[in-house]
Amino acid sequence: MLSASREKWTPCLFHMDRQMLKPDLKQCTAGEVAELPGDGAHDEMTRVKLWQNPCWFTYRLNYLALRYNVPLYAWVEERYGLSRPEFVVVFSLGLLDGAYARDISASSGFPQNTLSRAIHKLNRLKLVSRTPDSEDGRRFMLSLTPAGRTLFDEALPRFVSFEHMMLDALDHDEQRQLSTLMAKMVLASPQWPNTLDDKRHNQGG
Repeated sequence: MLSASREKWTPCLFHMDRQMLKPDLKQCTAGEVAELPGDGAHDEMTRVKLWQNPCWFTYRLNYLALRYNVPLYAWVEERYGLSRPEFVVVFSLGLLDGAYARDISASSGFPQNTLSRAIHKLNRLKLVSRTPDSEDGRRFMLSLTPAGRTLFDEALPRFVSFEHMMLDALDHDEQRQLSTLMAKMVLASPQWPNTLDDKRHNQGG
């Protein structure tokens, strides 16, 4: 069940010691570890990063994303000769054809200049077509060509199958809860900065 509490949860409380962030082991919720089946199979570094880490959320997120992205995009590059940004364009248009580069950028997190290069290559490969916008000639509506659609339809089951394998660790209710929480964070992400302003950070602003 989703908690109504607005308190921020963390597996461990941390304090500053000699300008280094170290865990306050007395405050660690060790019980969280004991409740996970098969936790003893992990190495000590993984256990520390899971349960004694001030960046506990982003560690989990990045770890799982790498376990998903590395094998799948290596397969995409080997089979189709496409980079990750290039396949992201194909994948995005496979889900919603007739979109614009800015839509793909906003929904994927890739900069528009990176996607622009990918789109031009896909256009040369005749996987994506570009149609000038009727109201703004500087914009182009993007669509998959028949060859692009074939590529998407062939690759998609690999991505779906790998995701299902990962989600097997959760029951149905846990998957629904995870989906809701992750969607909530994605929708909040436009409020986050795209760059770090060290001056503002040091001033506490």
